[in-house]
Amino acid sequence: MTLLYLASGSPRRRELLTQIGVPFTPLNVPIDETPLPDETAVAYVERLAQAKAAAGLSSVQAHAPVAVLGADTAVVLDGRILGKPESREDALAMLAALSGREHQVLTAVAVADQQRCLSLCVASQVRFRQISRSEAQAYWASGEPLDKAGSYAIQGLGAVFVQRLEGSYSAVVGLPLNETAELLAQFGIPCWQALSAG
Repeated sequence: MTLLYLASGSPRRRELLTQIGVPFTPLNVPIDETPLPDETAVAYVERLAQAKAAAGLSSVQAHAPVAVLGADTAVVLDGRILGKPESREDALAMLAALSGREHQVLTAVAVADQQRCLSLCVASQVRFRQISRSEAQAYWASGEPLDKAGSYAIQGLGAVFVQRLEGSYSAVVGLPLNETAELLAQFGIPCWQALSAG
């Protein structure tokens, strides 16, 4: 069976892959996440997912068949990519911008082996209720927004801001499980491996 490596430091992506019964080995592959000039948000997340998969693949020394999964998530408001906050002020500004509005969350997934790299991008729409400045400050003080795109985590304390979600919940968390399972199947990597072993 093909061995899977996950080129991501995200604990959320690790939890999601584990949730669907796919064993993997985590890899840490630092890449430059700076958007290119005039790059669309979709092109940006797909490029980063593919770059992570390719970087992971080049770092693996294996004699068995291997595949590497890379993924990237971006929060997009009015066509602008909201990355991870650089400071408290940056996070509070992002939360203020998202307050009472709908935004898009894009998650791209790429799986690569020595022959090919397949990728896809899933878009979801998320609407926030109004967020008061004191709430945003308290949320920042929790530490949760620190390493999150758009300064929030839908699977954590930030869930209280979400009025509506159209699309894939798991994609907003960081890995669209339905689409990821379909991609992995094309590389001979099934879900629910503990069940099929039993």
